[in-house]
Amino acid sequence: MNQTGRNVLTWVAIGFLLIFVYQSFMQGPGGFGPQPEDITYTEFMANAQNDMIQNVTVKGQDVTGDYVDGGKFKTFMPEGENIVERLDGTNVTIKAEENVAELSLLGILLSWFPMLLLIGVWIFFMKKMNGGGGGGGGNPFSFGKSKAKLLNENTKKVTFADVAGIDEAKEELEEIVEFLKDPKKYERLGGKIPKGALLVGPPGTGKTLTARAVAGEANVPFFSISGSDFVEMFVGVGASRVRDMFEQGKKNAPCIIFIDEIDAVGRRRGGGHGGGNDEREQTLNQMLVEMDGFEASEGVIIIAATNRPDVLDPALLRPGRFDRQVTIPNPDLNGRKKILEVHAREVPLANSVDLTVIARGTPGFSGADLANLINEGALLAARRNKRVVSMQDLEDAKDKVMMGSERRSMAMSEEEKKLTAYHEAGHAIIALQEKHSDPIHKATIIPRGRALGMVMRLPEEDQLSITRAKLHADLAVAMGGRVAEELIFGEDMVTTGASGDIKQATHMARKMVTEWGLSDKVGMIDYGAGDQNFLGQSMGGSHVSDDMAAVIDDEVKRLVQGGYDQATKLLKKHAKDLETLAQGLLEYETLTGAEIKELLKTGKVDRSAEMNADKGAASAPRSSVPSTVSKPTEDKAEDKEKPKPKAKKKPATKKKTDKKDKDAE
Repeated sequence: MNQTGRNVLTWVAIGFLLIFVYQSFMQGPGGFGPQPEDITYTEFMANAQNDMIQNVTVKGQDVTGDYVDGGKFKTFMPEGENIVERLDGTNVTIKAEENVAELSLLGILLSWFPMLLLIGVWIFFMKKMNGGGGGGGGNPFSFGKSKAKLLNENTKKVTFADVAGIDEAKEELEEIVEFLKDPKKYERLGGKIPKGALLVGPPGTGKTLTARAVAGEANVPFFSISGSDFVEMFVGVGASRVRDMFEQGKKNAPCIIFIDEIDAVGRRRGGGHGGGNDEREQTLNQMLVEMDGFEASEGVIIIAATNRPDVLDPALLRPGRFDRQVTIPNPDLNGRKKILEVHAREVPLANSVDLTVIARGTPGFSGADLANLINEGALLAARRNKRVVSMQDLEDAKDKVMMGSERRSMAMSEEEKKLTAYHEAGHAIIALQEKHSDPIHKATIIPRGRALGMVMRLPEEDQLSITRAKLHADLAVAMGGRVAEELIFGEDMVTTGASGDIKQATHMARKMVTEWGLSDKVGMIDYGAGDQNFLGQSMGGSHVSDDMAAVIDDEVKRLVQGGYDQATKLLKKHAKDLETLAQGLLEYETLTGAEIKELLKTGKVDRSAEMNADKGAASAPRSSVPSTVSKPTEDKAEDKEKPKPKAKKKPATKKKTDKKDKDAE
């Protein structure tokens, strides 16, 4: 049960307890004390004539009183009866009271219950619309209060040591840190620190973590709020929250205010259905005014993050507001290695783990993706009852993250498995024979995701550009699987497994012709983009004439056919290697690049060292493990924890991975 439900039950219990206590101490009608005897009016008059009654109290037609012996009674007097005349001559003392209708506490509560219920429901919905009372201390009337959360000293402190792979961004933000530590250093020379910094980058690159690191390095308060927290159903609430947020910042200066996903409230104006009165635009207008209303000397720095800078209003990005944009891209090879080292601090690694190889195999991964990879590796190692995380665990985690889990339970016929082996072997042989192709990292015929098999190639280092020779080599590699099927099984037995390869080769060839200027017939003219709007999005249409479209199609076909012809030539020349590698894949299912070279050179694969390493990485028995698990007599090299590596400087480059997969039917 949540906190709200517990509070309601507590107050209901207290209310019933008060009613019970009140009624317990009440005397007379409606109470829980001694109740008066209910008699008829005739009996009452007879008792009065016999001097058995001491006194009576008359209230309207209700008559109550006390007997001489101490008992109590009550009766109801008929309408028009003159009780004073009837009791004249007796020893009864008569007391008259004004007839006022009485309500017990329970009656009062019951009469007010509908109104109280309506008030409670209204307060409940107001708290819901206010995000559970966030920013207002639970007060339902504090709609206009800012929801910014202050990260205090009890929150885990983050510094630049916890942020890796974005050295250039950290250098730009160090100025803000120095200003917050020593503002006079810049003011004495007349310099003005930027009021706001906009962190721009894809999701998961560490924008929020970087902003927290700035606050941690400067040791100042850090207010965090999301752009969507400013937008409510009531017009004007967002603007009020913006004002309150800046007031909080000024009271806690020097400090940092971090607005995550600012594009939720900072979108270009003029697109709302409410014209200038739209709630988002009102909130944005207030934010623009507030950012102009304070000076950087006040010690309040605004840091915002977004992965959509193209949709932000230009007024938000002009000098004097968010006048510094810091790009936080996906890390390069060296950056990925540093990020892996940061996330591997708390994970015991085996001696065989080489984070450089893992970094090479994760092109395009963000910091969040790399953190997830390390976590998946640790989970796999724990599932396998290991003491340390081995290289195999990280490789399996990488394959799982990139391609999905292995589908070993998938029913494949021997014929389908054989065809897949020759298909992937065709890709691998062409990749080995083309000198401009990237080295093979792994080949497998184990189904993953929608693919029945794949050949993964990894460059030695990140590539910022691609040469014409490499593109032609990639076209030949893409066609290698289809050519292998034709040579081994014949044209009539060719399957649809190469559909993904054909699509990849066609896409690559069309870009070579229409965008990259690598066709002599078409020339260096861009025919790919067409019309675009101000956001860079395609609006359809084309500037290509019918004659030029025919030329482009011919050139695309010529390039793809050239890759097919080159693959055919190489596979016919190295037919023996194709057969050897296909048989090796059928036997081992997965082969690394080094194992493929060893297999083609010696005709066999030696995995004894790997088996010993796996044994060494097995976990020692725990109390929950059955006694049949034996403890290794001595630790193998794989079982020993690897000392934490130090990052090495390498030139910043970009990495690309080519994967050849065979799509499942």
